[in-house]
Amino acid sequence: MSDGTTPAGPKILIIEDDREISGIMAMELGFEGYAVSVEADGFAGLAAAARLGPDLVILDCMLPGLDGVEVCQRLRSVSDVPIVMLTARGRVADRVRGLDSGADDYVVKPFDLEELLARIRAQLRKHTAKPVAMKVGDLEMDQVAREVRRGSMPIHLSVKEWDLLAFLMRNTRQVLSRERILQEVWNYDFGGDSNILDVYVRYLRQKIEAPGKPKLLHTVRGVGYVLREE
Repeated sequence: MSDGTTPAGPKILIIEDDREISGIMAMELGFEGYAVSVEADGFAGLAAAARLGPDLVILDCMLPGLDGVEVCQRLRSVSDVPIVMLTARGRVADRVRGLDSGADDYVVKPFDLEELLARIRAQLRKHTAKPVAMKVGDLEMDQVAREVRRGSMPIHLSVKEWDLLAFLMRNTRQVLSRERILQEVWNYDFGGDSNILDVYVRYLRQKIEAPGKPKLLHTVRGVGYVLREE
């Protein structure tokens, strides 16, 4: 079901079964110049994404037909389209599950429309500015082919491992604070006692580091992390 404005601006697909909420979002996004399409269940949303090639997807977590997390995983397996997950669930565990399924951001209902618009603008900026390929030493990332290699060895990453490595490679040789990495990669303030970043850094090191190879991912004590050749 299409619901929006002349397709002049970026295309946004809303997958939300609450017609009141989706109607308000579609109207507001239309006023902002976006081309908006709306679907009310998971299967229809996936079909619309394949047909329309949206620039951003707003995805409800609780959907009929196909759960929002499953929709997110399926979208992410074939596309790097930015996904903002929208849900009434506010627990940290639910947010982590949504983000780990491939969502780029997470907004809890009830939400402020101005904040949602700001998050949409941030995601569109971030994804339109991506370089095609990046290299640090013999570690290479091709963002179009979604391939990572160290030398001749292919490296298989989960969605969040990919996001973390991409952010580190875009900021090679810069010491990045824990807070900035959490905000940019997870788009959520997990608080100072969260160890989710340490867990994913460990996962990443296990995959990109190898015996006899120079260390690339370094810890800067009391600050954060940096990706650089020794």
